[in-house]
Amino acid sequence: MIFSLQGNVQELTPTYAVINVQGVGYYVGISLMTSQTLVLNQQTFLFIQQIIREDAHLLFGFNTRSEKEMFNLLISVNGVGAVSALILLSTLSLDEIASAILSGNSALIQKAKGIGAKTAERIIVDLKDKVQKYSDPNANISVMVDNKIKEESLSALEVLGIPKRASEKIADRIIKQNPSISVEELVKQILKNI
Repeated sequence: MIFSLQGNVQELTPTYAVINVQGVGYYVGISLMTSQTLVLNQQTFLFIQQIIREDAHLLFGFNTRSEKEMFNLLISVNGVGAVSALILLSTLSLDEIASAILSGNSALIQKAKGIGAKTAERIIVDLKDKVQKYSDPNANISVMVDNKIKEESLSALEVLGIPKRASEKIADRIIKQNPSISVEELVKQILKNI
């Protein structure tokens, strides 16, 4: 079993890298988070998770041991494959994933392409007791507050006839800039930006 690779980054894309280890190129699936830490033609060290299937031997690389552990937790959930786990790790940070699981926020998990409501709920149920160490306890509180304010604001806008989809991205951006914003102020800011 391959545990890690240390070598030169021969090819680099947002979803995979080829790591040249003494003349042998290893094709390694990676998340966006890991991709952003790699530099073409530079030495790197990646933690590796090897998955052996009947039709393929797959390697997945991670910049940190924590990311590898989260990947393994995610693929342990029935219905979550390696690609879905990488997409989730590319969409949200480890802390955001852990906070979403701990607070039962399936909407945040569903932001990852290909993860539907049932799978998100399954991730929450299966991993709730296992992700505590990846979560910043202070961040968890603010994520829950942010979501409550955001949800109330989006509901208010829907009453006014503005679709949730149109206002959600604007809401995320405004909350990021001003985490302590009130529902009323958030609604006003979204209306200004639509």
